[in-house]
Amino acid sequence: MDALALVDAAASPADLVRRRLLRAFGPIAGKLAADRETRVAVMGVSVVLSALLGAVTLPLWVLALGPVLLGVPHLVADIRYLWIRPGLHLRPTAWLLIGGPMLAGLVTGRLVAGLFSAAGAVMIARTSLRRRLLALTVVAALAYVAEIAGALADVIFAHAHNLIAVGLWWAWRPRRGRAHTIPLVLFALASVALVAGLADALPVQGASLGPSLRYHASVLAPGLDATWSTRLVLFFCFAQSVHYGVWLRLVPEEDRERETPRTFRASARQLIEEMGLWPFAVALFACVGIVVWAVFDLGMARHGYLRFAVFHGQLELAAVALFAVQGSARVARSAPPA
Repeated sequence: MDALALVDAAASPADLVRRRLLRAFGPIAGKLAADRETRVAVMGVSVVLSALLGAVTLPLWVLALGPVLLGVPHLVADIRYLWIRPGLHLRPTAWLLIGGPMLAGLVTGRLVAGLFSAAGAVMIARTSLRRRLLALTVVAALAYVAEIAGALADVIFAHAHNLIAVGLWWAWRPRRGRAHTIPLVLFALASVALVAGLADALPVQGASLGPSLRYHASVLAPGLDATWSTRLVLFFCFAQSVHYGVWLRLVPEEDRERETPRTFRASARQLIEEMGLWPFAVALFACVGIVVWAVFDLGMARHGYLRFAVFHGQLELAAVALFAVQGSARVARSAPPA
């Protein structure tokens, strides 16, 4: 049995469940399948509400298991939609000017490297000289501030990169209606509620898995008192879960050329066609490897994943830069080959 046949066999049970659910929900399922605007809005609402539920009930579990279970698939989605589908992987200048700083960022873990990737994206973008110079000035100013701020800039970006994912989804493509504003409004209201302290009375120190609340507070809100650090940890837990949902569910729906969804089998085949069989196999091995590692040492597996995943925030910065200077709702899709 060849590799594609194995993928088909693995996806078939999911497609069977999907068909039965579609039959069970009848006209409602038909409406969602036929209307992408409604389907994405419903998905967006479910992503926001499930993320909020996890953040206010079992935040330490979510923070521990989210990266282990969803981290690698969401990195694959990042690479697919921000690097491969735009065709940047075919451009030597992109590898040099965006990929080079990303590699440095993977080693150093610093935001400044990501801003150099953004500068590289501006350099290869299809835009006017005036826009290019203006964007490079903004990026240089941000890099200067990030260098002066040091570790604080990295903490701020850890929170901000979750918001960047939501912003990229919002700007991904032209829309016919305003259905997508519903999950956006819910996300904004939930974020404000968590930061304002409406969840302060909840027992965050309750059921725990992996690193403690104190550990997360030291990483995500260093120097703040217990009240504010807890609020920021809950906000990060919520926003990170939404971030995963954006790349795993919402962006794939938005980016697909056809209006209706694919089967799981067709989606897997399309992913292999775009990535290549060996990169797909490596990603699959990484998914399984992180989970197995977590069985033996959850804290180290989570830390190992997060240390490697630094590059994806820098890739998102580069995508934002390309979008800003090109004015393309498809982010980097309009960039010409080098």
